[in-house]
Amino acid sequence: MSFVTLGALLVALLVGAPVAAHLLRRRRAEERPFPPARLVPPTPPTARRRSLLEDRALFSTRALSVLALAVLGATPLLRCSHLALSRKAGASVALAIVVDDSLSMRAPAARAGGDARAAQESGARSRFDRALEAARELAGGLAPGDAAALVLAGAPARVALASTTNLAAVSEALAAVAPSDRATDLDGALDLARDLLRGLPQGDKRIVLLSDLADGAPGAPPIAGSPDIATWVPLEEIEAGGEDCGIVRADRSGQRARVRVVCTAAAGAAAGTTAGATAAAGRSLEVRAGDEVLGKVALDPGLRAEELSLDLPAETPEILTAALTGGDAIAADDRAPLLSAGGPLSIAAVVDPAITHVETGGPPPLEQALSALDLDAQVRPLPSVPEHEGELAAHAGLIVDDAPGFTPEVRRSLAAWVERGGVALLTLGPRAAAAPLGAGFEPLVPGVVRWSASPVRGVDPATAGWLGPSAAGLADVAPRGRATLDAAASEGAEVLARWKDGAPFLVRRPLGRGVVLFMTLPFSTEESDVALRPAFLSLLDGFVGAARARGGARRLAAGDTWTFDGYHDVKVERVRYDGGPGSASSAPREALPVAEVDRRLRVSPPLAGLYELTLDGERSTRVVSVPEREIDLRPRRVAQGARAAELGGMSASIDASPYVALVLLVLLAAELLLRVLGARRAPAEGLGG
Repeated sequence: MSFVTLGALLVALLVGAPVAAHLLRRRRAEERPFPPARLVPPTPPTARRRSLLEDRALFSTRALSVLALAVLGATPLLRCSHLALSRKAGASVALAIVVDDSLSMRAPAARAGGDARAAQESGARSRFDRALEAARELAGGLAPGDAAALVLAGAPARVALASTTNLAAVSEALAAVAPSDRATDLDGALDLARDLLRGLPQGDKRIVLLSDLADGAPGAPPIAGSPDIATWVPLEEIEAGGEDCGIVRADRSGQRARVRVVCTAAAGAAAGTTAGATAAAGRSLEVRAGDEVLGKVALDPGLRAEELSLDLPAETPEILTAALTGGDAIAADDRAPLLSAGGPLSIAAVVDPAITHVETGGPPPLEQALSALDLDAQVRPLPSVPEHEGELAAHAGLIVDDAPGFTPEVRRSLAAWVERGGVALLTLGPRAAAAPLGAGFEPLVPGVVRWSASPVRGVDPATAGWLGPSAAGLADVAPRGRATLDAAASEGAEVLARWKDGAPFLVRRPLGRGVVLFMTLPFSTEESDVALRPAFLSLLDGFVGAARARGGARRLAAGDTWTFDGYHDVKVERVRYDGGPGSASSAPREALPVAEVDRRLRVSPPLAGLYELTLDGERSTRVVSVPEREIDLRPRRVAQGARAAELGGMSASIDASPYVALVLLVLLAAELLLRVLGARRAPAEGLGG
């Protein structure tokens, strides 16, 4: 509120003037001779009579007039604005509202370069709150004939409401939107919004992006619209800025804690520099059990990303809390549960380096590819597949390249491990087809495996959607040979990719609670160059994702999905644990919905923290962490056309001044009427006395 507005409202204090006037008003009494009054002793005069309000109706009218005058003076100065679209000649609009519900939106709404830490301490509302408020304003401005859709930009991007002309449904969908700790997927959200708008009858199609633009890719192409669908980015006040440090991983191994801390660079800082990592200055990392600090280490003022180690005292609780001291733009990522057996995902690999190698030397392509993908997975080479299930229990995934079949003991242990939730990737080559007597792949790959020359070149990209855009790179692959499977291998399985003649190239077959992937080509660079193509990276990415989703790791990034194949009773609860000794079992819990998609139970935790899973009566504890790229608060660029004034802007609310002025005129007329009536009543009372 400005000084001028405040001064106008202070006029209301003049309501005391009518009060004083009525209280101080003294009417002179008319004297009339009364002879018997001489026999009564005189009474001293008092002031009680003049302290009473003689005409309450007139007083009320005058007081209301003063108050109306104050409101009239302040009304033109009070500007209540809201976000509104600019329509083309009043035509109907098809609108897709994209709301960013990622972790970075928890920062206070401040312009880039502002003091986000001070705004956080002052309790300023978050960027998410401002974005949701703007979405409600836009929804409130829709008219009959308009269509609207709602998309959430937290990774993975989701459709919260498909295109509809039911405007009440838009408000209901917005009421259900809540902040999360997900990463940001702006490109995916914009693609979904465009798909929802295409084909609608409205000629004017708009996408409104309500985001801080911090998607971890500040160097990506600017956000812009298309010729048929305009994109509008209206809220510059929530654009990302400030500095932040966050804990993205906290693991405990025995009496040693390993915590990965990442600090953002300032907006506009070049990648690879330490100029923006000032959020770490003067701060420390602590390991706590409740309020007790068990270990502490100071952060390097120039820290960008580092794994810090702390020694823990003996006989500490199983679950502790890692926390950063001080404050920054986002408080939600300054704490993380610390528990045992976290660490990277363990992937066992049985690969012959003599066959699968590259001419330039170095590790096999499998290890090089997993290292390049940076999937937080550790490859553990094995000479052969273990014969005992217990030896596989420590691994979430197993890759076996062109094995010459498995012995009955190995098949039993491998099948039991997969049925309990393991994920296996088998490549079938010439050695698999030459399995010795008694060796085979049942029940992992039913039937007989044969090896022969490939009758066609290449994989059909239209059937290889599981491999993503890189599937097109397999269209011209020309192997020396390929494996041929019996029809039984595809029964009850899903063919993820086919050769151009329709034969299976990549098959996914569920087995108990786990899954088996098998490919009809080996990794050998002598048989084909598949291991050197981008599709090989997509294959490994999908394999590691499947191993992680089935609970192979006790840590998952917010927004990722747990998949529970083979389980019937699944319960997932978020535990609000403060790290105090013995408090985990009694801590408040929040149950997460379990969805069934394609007859598979799935849970996608939106918030970081500690979770307890109950799978068919067996309990386990797991952790959901914040995505590392979400701590990068450098905003993405926006094309000039996406901020054009003709798309919309802030619209002032209806001016109430005429209505207040009309009320004031009525009050003045009422006062005049009361005064006229009062003047006529006074002589009548005098004559009657």
